[in-house]
Amino acid sequence: MQAVTVYCGSSTELETEFHSAAEIVGREIGNRNITLVYGGGCIGLMGEVAKSAALHSARVVGVTTHKLVEHEQANESCDELIVVDTMQERRSIMMDRADAFLVLPGGVGTYEEFFEILVGRQLGYHTKPIGIVNIGGYFDPLFELLEHGIEHRFIRPALRQLTYTNSCPIDVLEHITSVSVSQPPPEDILPMHSSNDI
Repeated sequence: MQAVTVYCGSSTELETEFHSAAEIVGREIGNRNITLVYGGGCIGLMGEVAKSAALHSARVVGVTTHKLVEHEQANESCDELIVVDTMQERRSIMMDRADAFLVLPGGVGTYEEFFEILVGRQLGYHTKPIGIVNIGGYFDPLFELLEHGIEHRFIRPALRQLTYTNSCPIDVLEHITSVSVSQPPPEDILPMHSSNDI
């Protein structure tokens, strides 16, 4: 395991438990001698995870856009700061540079990133582990939405196998950096196949 991409929010006025989780993730990435790949921001949880990773000797790779740099949100202290034109380019690089993905709480951008890597797993474009740190039940509504899709047969139940969730950041990081990924066959995971297992 060489690099983990962490998705998380850039909002600053958050409960302490969210900042603590980001600090723990950065620390544990550094302690495991893993490269952090993240959204390149210097504020919010993004800033917290990058600062903590750097303090614990991790290599930090930030990927951001020219637009966000203009808003003074870029972390110039990154070991490598990649600045691109579009969010699509940003997401593509963050996906390609990762061996695993860890999702911390965030806003619509974090959800967009999560769904892109989830669909990538579903379609077999990658087989990288996906971990979700569900601090304080933050992602419970997301899981309810996915279960709603399963109930109405828009989503196959095997989608549940593609992510690992825990409220403990260390547990999630340990899982995604040590698990042997098992990809469900297309007939189990893709919605166009008949579904008798719901």
